[in-house]
Amino acid sequence: MARGLGRLAGRGVARGAAAGAALVLMLTTAQVAATAAGPDAGPAAVVAAPPSTVPFDPAKLRATLDATRDAGMYGLFSEARDGRTEWKGAAGVADVRTERPVTPDMRHRVGSVTKSFVATAILQQVERGRVDLDAPIARYLPGVVPGRLGDQTTVRMLLGHTSGIGDHVPAAFPSLRDLSPDSLDDGRFRRVRPAQLIAWGLKAPRTGEPGERWSYSNTNYVIAGELLEKVTGAKAEEYITRNVIRKAGLKHTYFPSTPWIAGPHSRMYESLYQHVTPPRDYSTYDMSWAGTAGALVSTMDDLNRFYRRLLTGGLIGPGALAQMRRTVPVKDADGNVLMNYGLGLYSLDLPCGTFWGHDGAVFGAGTQSLTSAGGERQISVAINLMKYQQLSAGGAPVPHPIDNALAAHVVEALCGSRPATAAAGPAAEVRLLPLQALRAAG
Repeated sequence: MARGLGRLAGRGVARGAAAGAALVLMLTTAQVAATAAGPDAGPAAVVAAPPSTVPFDPAKLRATLDATRDAGMYGLFSEARDGRTEWKGAAGVADVRTERPVTPDMRHRVGSVTKSFVATAILQQVERGRVDLDAPIARYLPGVVPGRLGDQTTVRMLLGHTSGIGDHVPAAFPSLRDLSPDSLDDGRFRRVRPAQLIAWGLKAPRTGEPGERWSYSNTNYVIAGELLEKVTGAKAEEYITRNVIRKAGLKHTYFPSTPWIAGPHSRMYESLYQHVTPPRDYSTYDMSWAGTAGALVSTMDDLNRFYRRLLTGGLIGPGALAQMRRTVPVKDADGNVLMNYGLGLYSLDLPCGTFWGHDGAVFGAGTQSLTSAGGERQISVAINLMKYQQLSAGGAPVPHPIDNALAAHVVEALCGSRPATAAAGPAAEVRLLPLQALRAAG
């Protein structure tokens, strides 16, 4: 496999069931911040990462990137920033047949990172008085969520995944329950309307009463897309393109209108927990099954630009940003806090502080993007092989060497040799891409 490339340049840059986890990246650290913000906590309840004072070590970034490839990842590429400098790297191949190498600026399907863009667009409408976060969705979309549930489910519950509405993905791809790729293959060129996705989600088993508990559902964000269209009078994708993507100065981020990705990109390989051998390429795919929940294509450079603009007030004002950063703790089956989820945005506690962002997974493609609270330290990383782990007898992904290697790359980029924060607690496991411990795709 090609070793890829890396460069340092000066720059001014102020889910365990059969349909279970797509990817869990783990790293055991000596000290990790353990405090989780509560349901009503604002930004002040979160320990922010300190301003970056330690520059990148290009050799360590290069080594951890290569180690991830050597552990079995086909190809990966990342971009990291420390406020003054930018580092880009790539390792491995974009095509296992031709051994064409990956490059740092490739386009990538970023899955649920899309939700940060949608939530930002909704918060813009909140600022303009067109949407009330605590108003029932029935006010804006009568009958979409029928009966009393429509009157009890608020906009905030949709954006924060506390609506109790089930996820449409299992109905869209039923063979995943048997760890079979059949429905993935059948759906490659299938066009699905948002109304069908919502109908599937509403027919799925509910996860609770409105506001009762956190439970991830892509259907929430399909409904959010319909809300955006209703209040703006424009297609959701068009509004987000004009008012979020362009406003953030992004050049290579877009909602695809065909199954093909425009521009240089990697093939995207799905292993389905080693039940697809060899892993199958799903880079050509009609993403209407994800829609406003996860269809975006972007680059790592664009993702870093987006989150920095968002977290520093370039896309919404401080009041709206504070609403996005009001989090609830999300725990695994053992009670460990995976992340603190807000509105299309979550925080992770790493050895050197708290970082904000989102992760995403679609068939064959994974993405993680994290940024310090002040926007100084960032990393966005893409991988082109998904669900490469085996499943245990209990249905949980068995840790793979790729997991630790990739986690080490991310933590090296964000923390380097900086000391742990004062809030750091006892030794604990840090899980990157936490949403992948809870769902099959998106």
